[in-house]
Amino acid sequence: VFLSAFTTKTAVYVLLRGFPGSEILIWIGIFMIFYGIVYALLENDMRRILAYSIVNQVGFMVTGIGIGTEMALNGAAAHAFSHIIYKALLLMSAGAVLAATGRRKCSELGGLFHSMPLTTICGTIGALAISSFPLTSGFISKSMVTQAAIDGHLQVVWLFLAAASAGVFLHAGIKFPWFVFFQKDSGLRPPDPPASMRWGMIVFAFLCIALGIWPDPLYALLPYPVDYVPYTAAHVITQLQLLLFSGLAFFVMLDYLKRTPTITLDTDWLWRVAGPAVARVFAAALGKLRTALSGEIDHGFQSLALFISRHRQPDGLLMRSWPTGSMAWWVMVLLLTYLLLYYV
Repeated sequence: VFLSAFTTKTAVYVLLRGFPGSEILIWIGIFMIFYGIVYALLENDMRRILAYSIVNQVGFMVTGIGIGTEMALNGAAAHAFSHIIYKALLLMSAGAVLAATGRRKCSELGGLFHSMPLTTICGTIGALAISSFPLTSGFISKSMVTQAAIDGHLQVVWLFLAAASAGVFLHAGIKFPWFVFFQKDSGLRPPDPPASMRWGMIVFAFLCIALGIWPDPLYALLPYPVDYVPYTAAHVITQLQLLLFSGLAFFVMLDYLKRTPTITLDTDWLWRVAGPAVARVFAAALGKLRTALSGEIDHGFQSLALFISRHRQPDGLLMRSWPTGSMAWWVMVLLLTYLLLYYV
């Protein structure tokens, strides 16, 4: 919960302060949005679904920063704040399920609304908020980013954001609560979590709805004055249409969206599988090299010891005596060399 709030939002803050209006951030953000959607739809682990949805939601913020207008920057900041609340709520509800059942795979869960009604309600509120359902915190923040794209005449960007809003409802708005709390009955009947966990979810669920109904306190904290009304008939109807048809698409494709107990390959494969394999290859090669070098060094030391031992014999080079005449000759040569160097 704490990591989801602070780590990604720190990056958003740095981009907001240092690179507002950088056009490349628009396309980086859109890539993040759809990357998160695709992998969240493929994922079977409920915690990884929520992790991919973080990538997706931060993509909306990065896109807003790239647009760079006052409306867009206000939207990015507001959405970062809203995301902290509803993502914490979703992670707490997933954590409550994990603590109660010991399971995290969607294929192993289902039917928990029978015995965990409070967790189901809170998780559903979080799912609606991340989907920007009207009267939730996500609606009053994400809509500022899409409105900024319209105001900036960025039609292609707006189309991507609208399609992404539908995709978010598919993977986090419906998939997470449906496969975890509803769908088939898994036979599990765990109770709701202890009071401390229940109250944490209740408080954040209340904040999701309170900010959605009364966004003015949040708008007052934004970097620029806010001249924006989220609850217009056109905007509400457009958003409800997106969510309605996304929901219909989900249930039409439900058989294809049911997950199996598999692992979705992602970039973590590089350090989870490929990295250790490469490390083993290098370790084997370095082991052979170390063995060869050790053998050569040992052989060199043995040869040196044998050479010294051989010449320390009575007839060896180091043990023979030098005649006086040869020593006098060397002294004369050294003195002559010194005189030449000194006087010439």
